[in-house]
Amino acid sequence: MGHFPVNHPLRPAYRTLAAFIGLYALVFGIVGVTQSHDTPLFAQTRLPWVLGLRTNLAFASLSIATGAILIAAAVIGRNVDAVANTTAGTAFITVGLLALCVMQTNANYLGFSMVNCNVSFILGTLLLTAGFYGKSAPPEPSPAPLRPTG
Repeated sequence: MGHFPVNHPLRPAYRTLAAFIGLYALVFGIVGVTQSHDTPLFAQTRLPWVLGLRTNLAFASLSIATGAILIAAAVIGRNVDAVANTTAGTAFITVGLLALCVMQTNANYLGFSMVNCNVSFILGTLLLTAGFYGKSAPPEPSPAPLRPTG
């Protein structure tokens, strides 16, 4: 297994990026719930477009929960964000792949379109990157200088 960097100099930037992804998911979910509140939970037809993505009530509600978790993890920090970002990134990519497989079937419960799958892959990749490079550890102490014996 390869080495994942610890205390990467861009760690704050990755943490901020993950927080913005969480904010996007949260806002998308809130607007999605307001736009699709009168449709069935797992509707698959006549879905509204919200912030560039199709959504139904189930997907919008899931987005609210995901966004809140990502924002909370970014605020907490202390490697909680690295674990949450890695897990969420893996979940985004997995959901995108599964939705791609069932897009034209009755099993498309979240109402995904091709745009949703592409955005899911992009956000998943960014979250995985933020998770892998977002680990922190206490700085290692400098080694003691060698003393000549004699």
